Amino acid sequence: MFQIDVMSRTPVYEQLVDQVERFILMGILKEDDKLPSVRSLSNQLAVNPNTIQKSYSELDRRGVVYSVPGRGCFVARDARECIGARKRQQLDAFTEQVRELALAGIEKEAILSCVEEAYGKGGEDK
Repeated sequence: MFQIDVMSRTPVYEQLVDQVERFILMGILKEDDKLPSVRSLSNQLAVNPNTIQKSYSELDRRGVVYSVPGRGCFVARDARECIGARKRQQLDAFTEQVRELALAGIEKEAILSCVEEAYGKGGEDK
């Protein structure tokens, strides 16, 4: 289920955080689902257990998962809402990028086409 791109410039712990959030948004991981143990995921991915723990700690800090001592980490009840709220904060940066693209001469239709493609491939029309 989880995959690490060793050639990526994105740190491994961030790759894991992003994947867990994506799995939650896609409905693969649901409320109260248990995440793999630190040890098992570490063995599966051949990654230091401290890196896995760092990912889980970051997800906990964001309110996406909760931990039960001795039992593991579980998907929080309002995980989708927490992730959605964080993503909505990225709209300002997206707006600024679109402005820069417009200034660079990229046509509005090309930008809208990219947005339509993104919604067609992984998002839901709302």
